[in-house]
Amino acid sequence: MADLVKMIRHMSRAMRSLGHRVTILPLANDLFVFHRKLLRLNPDVVFNQYDDVVHGVFDEMLFAAIVQMMGFRVTGSPALALGLSRYKHTTSRLLQGLGIPIPPCTEVLEKVSEVDRHAWRFPLIVQPCHEDAGIGLDRNSVVRTKTALRDQVRRVLQEFKQPALVQLFLPGREFNVGIVGGKRLRRMPLAEVRYQDMPPEIPPIMSYAAKWLENTTEYKKTSIICPADVEPQLADQLYDIALRAFRAVGAWGYGRVDIRLDEEGIPRVLEVNCNASLEHDIGLARAAKKAGIRYPELLQMVIDAALEDAPHTGGAPMQSLEGVQ
Repeated sequence: MADLVKMIRHMSRAMRSLGHRVTILPLANDLFVFHRKLLRLNPDVVFNQYDDVVHGVFDEMLFAAIVQMMGFRVTGSPALALGLSRYKHTTSRLLQGLGIPIPPCTEVLEKVSEVDRHAWRFPLIVQPCHEDAGIGLDRNSVVRTKTALRDQVRRVLQEFKQPALVQLFLPGREFNVGIVGGKRLRRMPLAEVRYQDMPPEIPPIMSYAAKWLENTTEYKKTSIICPADVEPQLADQLYDIALRAFRAVGAWGYGRVDIRLDEEGIPRVLEVNCNASLEHDIGLARAAKKAGIRYPELLQMVIDAALEDAPHTGGAPMQSLEGVQ
């Protein structure tokens, strides 16, 4: 909670430096109170930098839907895109249907017994179907036998009360592709997630520990290189796949597409994050800085996209594109 408050205050200062009037409106569990306060404020744009862990009752899709139904513009993707990207299996099947490569062996399992219905290639990675931020990914998430697969599926079903997403574990390089803008999209410099220093007994994945737990080996041995050292042909592939995936889910304003290479060097989409963190000096902000975009300027780009005629359903057209490598 303290980190979220610090981030919001930093964002507010950056937006005020641009001349905007900023009001921080906490989202309480009382929807009526939030509704009344927002109507009284009558903002030009509602800046949605949402944290499910803090708010609990509301999810990011519901928040965006409420603000849109009240007639206000909200930053980032429309509600449908936020909901779609949260359901990883649905997103994967959509991308696959559009010819956008995803990891092989992608299946969603609602019962442990369903493990026996499929012919698997190992190793596999198992995670909750509806979580993000690395929740549910740990040292046991990469499995190499059917017994381990059953155990991990059972754990997801029991602990997270949701289906398990199973995919072939990809051994290649991992990249984050940041995208900002509305009708005019801008690609951010590529970032690479590096696991070279990870001990062999720990799988090289962006687990919950690698993201958030500073005292763990996973966190200490995972690094982000931006801009990534990538040959032009691969960079073009990564950008093309990322932009197609971003458009496919109806993303808008800003986002991040996570891609990993398979054993043959083919890029495959792991996730489309429609509500990527805009925290200062990490993720999108770090990539934007490498492109010469100051933090306040990045937030202004997000606001400008919200002020455009953003779609309220999926399938946002990409009319023009600016690229930075």
